[in-house]
Formats: sequence, C-alpha cells, structure tokens
Amino acid sequence: MATENCDAVNMDPDIELLSDEEIERDAEAFKEQGNAFYIKKDYTEAFNYYTKAIDMCPKNASYYGNRAATLMMLCRYREALEDSQQAVRLDNSFMKGHLREGKCHLSLGNAMAASCCFQKVLELEPDNSQAQQELKNAESILEYERMAEIGFEKRDFRMVVFCMDRALECASACHKFKILKAECLALLGRYPEAQSVASDILRMDSTNADALYVRGLCLYYEDCIDKAVQFFVQALRMAPDHDKARLACRNSKALKAKKEEGNKAFKEGNFEAAYDLYSEALTIDPNNIKTNAKLFCNRATVGSKLKKLEQAIEDCTKAIKLDETYIKAYLRRAQCYMDTEQYEEGVRDYEKVYQTEKTKEHKHLLKTAQLELKKSKRKDYYKILGVDKNATEEEIKKAYRKRALLHHPDRHSSASTEVQKEEEKKFKEVGEAFSVLSDAKKKARYDSGQDLEDDGMNMGDFDANNIFKAFFGGPGGFSFEASGPGNFFFQFG
Repeated sequence: MATENCDAVNMDPDIELLSDEEIERDAEAFKEQGNAFYIKKDYTEAFNYYTKAIDMCPKNASYYGNRAATLMMLCRYREALEDSQQAVRLDNSFMKGHLREGKCHLSLGNAMAASCCFQKVLELEPDNSQAQQELKNAESILEYERMAEIGFEKRDFRMVVFCMDRALECASACHKFKILKAECLALLGRYPEAQSVASDILRMDSTNADALYVRGLCLYYEDCIDKAVQFFVQALRMAPDHDKARLACRNSKALKAKKEEGNKAFKEGNFEAAYDLYSEALTIDPNNIKTNAKLFCNRATVGSKLKKLEQAIEDCTKAIKLDETYIKAYLRRAQCYMDTEQYEEGVRDYEKVYQTEKTKEHKHLLKTAQLELKKSKRKDYYKILGVDKNATEEEIKKAYRKRALLHHPDRHSSASTEVQKEEEKKFKEVGEAFSVLSDAKKKARYDSGQDLEDDGMNMGDFDANNIFKAFFGGPGGFSFEASGPGNFFFQFG
C-alpha cells in the first residue's frame, strides 16, 4: 500500500503536503523516467531518477532494485550491493533483489556470499536458469581461489596469474584478485603489467595498502630501492600490520646497505672484503632478480681483481641467467674468457654485445678478440720457447739455447723410435719459433696476427739444423756424448 511504502519527506508547515496517492504517483513517474533512460543506456540519468523515486518512497524495494541494476551498469558494485541488500530487507521475496545482490557479491569476489544469494533465488524460483548459471560461476571462482592458493605456496606464479584471470572474468571488480595477480606478475618480472594493475586500483582507492605494496615491489625488483621504500612505508601507514610490506621494506634497506658497503670496499681497494659483502647481499632476497644480477656482476669484477677468473666467469653466467639483456655481465665474462685464453667463448660474448649495441668500442673489442682467436689457432712460439710475450732479445736467445739443446736429435739417438720422432718435432718447432721471434720484422707480423706464410715466409721449408748451426757456430761441427748414465754434454768438434 502507498501508506506503507511512501512517506512525505518535507514536513515544512509552509509547504502544502501531498497525499500518499500523489506521492506514490510521482515516485512511479520518476521510476518510469528512470526506466526510459536505462533503456537508452543513459545510466547516470537513470540513477538520478531512481534516486528521486526512492526519496519519495524510501520503503519501495523495487526502486532500490532498479537503482542497484543501474549502479551495476556503472560498475559501482559496492553501492549496488547496498541497494540490493536494502531491497531484500524491505521484501525478502524480491527475487531480482537476491539475484542482484548475488551478482554484486560475485563481481566483488565474495563467491561464498554470492552462492547463498543464488540459492535463495532458487528457493523462490527453482527453475531460474540465470541463478543456476551464476551459482556455477561462484563455484568456479571458489575452485580458482583454491588452485591459486596452492600455486602461490609452490611459487608457481604463472598458475596463480592464470587462475586470477579466469576468476576475474566473473569477479571483475575484485581488488583482492587483481592484487594477487599483480603481485605474481611482479614476481615473474612482468613489471609494467603489475604496475598497470596496481595503478588502476590506486586511481579508485589511493589508500589501498595492497596496491601500494605492489607498486613498491615493482620498483624494488627494478632496482629503484629508494622509491620502493617510500611506497612500502606508505602502505604501512595505511595498514600497520601489512606483513609483506614490512618484510619488503626491511629487505630493501638491508640490500641497499650491504651493496653500498661492498661498493665502498671495492673503491678502497679492499677486494676480499668487497667479495664477502657482495656474497652476503646475495643471500638477502633471491627473488630480486635485477639487483642480484648486478651483485653477481660486481662480485665477478672483484673476483677478476683477485685472479679468481673461473669464479668470475661463473658469476657473470649467473648474472646473465637472471638478466639476459645485461651487457655489462657479457663484457665482464668476455674479458675473463680472454684472460683465460678461452678465445672462442670470448668472441661469442663480444658478438652478442655488438649485435645488441653496435658502438665503436664494442666493434673494437670484437675485432681484438677475433684476432686473438686467430692467433691462438697458430703455433704459440712464445710458449714453445717458454718465454713471456714481452721477453727481451737476450731472453729469447737464452730460451732457444736451452730448448734446442734439450730437444736436439743427437741427444736422443739411443731412445726409442717414437721418442726420437717426438723430440725431432720439438727441435724443429724450437728452431721455427726462434727464427720468427729473433727477427724483429717477423716478430712484429707474428704479434699483430698476420699469417707469415701470406708474406712469403713458408715455415715448413726451413731447416732447424741450419738455425742451430748458425746460433752455436763452430767450424768442426758438434756432438752429444755421454758423461754417465742418462747424462749428456754438448761438444764442438
């Protein structure tokens, strides 16, 4: 009845009061106008007219139901939920009210409450197909929540993102699902996507602690630690008991402090301390991929200073595994490969760098490495003579004298055929090495990586004995004679 549903709201004695019938008629007119705008999809105007109808008759369940439907179209689900709940409070048999309340709960991610509403609809209308379908949707969301929880515990963040995407198809306004998805996107290194989700929530609710935490998490994982701490602190202001924000804030500060200590020790030349500090920093948070990649590369730099070249290579490889775009790690590893004469690996890394960043410096590094690789495939005359690449002329002569006498065929005339052949080969190589390194022009070409045979120097045609004779001289020749078991001495004739 009109007297039950409609109450005049303005009791000013100077204003002529409307009768209940007139109030009900005016309210119905507002409702009809609201319906007209709803059909035209002008939901803002529809909302305004339904509000006017409610103001006229605040106890009419259908008006709240209609306004709830309009608010749902405007994606204002929390307000729609309040109107739906008011509608069923006024009329518990209002089927559409229960259905809309269930849909609002579902959109907001409260699948359990939604299920209760849909079951109430089915009590009123057992064959209601919409309620049956929505009940299945609610059950699906509960299952996706369960799977996501298991996935998060197992650190299967891709599974969590998948489950939340499926759940959000029905629960499009659920901040909890969006935040969980954003957090997992951040943990997967998909920072722009995570930032976008968190920012969308913060535009609607700037005090949302979870969204502030995710924003901070993205910055933290992108090695913007100072900015990250600001967001974590803000999240803790909004929610002092936010455990994740507190832990992330603590890790951020610890990681920054330890890394800076390592940098300071390195700059002061205290490499052992720097190595230990970077190692300690790496234990703080294994999930911080970008910062840990830098820490591995820093430790590799220190390792190379400490001549721990193989460990340095290993650290660079770990850094690259964490961040495949980390040019500095490729450059550091390439240099370590070159220093350990692993030239092919060094060239491969420099090629990767040059393909990524075609700078003059990188081109020069690649060409230098390619030259060293080419040189490494030739005979190493310095190694054959057992001298350093910076050996003086006198050191080269001294080394030749020693090696030539050691491998001279006459010295091994009583040895087995196999030993004689091996020593003869070494004797020839020693002569070949001396013929190049004792000649300034040939040595310069050899050191620059030029192919000596391309310059008309056929190293296969020279006679090692001639080199030996020319070096030792003596008009009557030379021989090796025994001076005891296993001992020989060289004698000119």
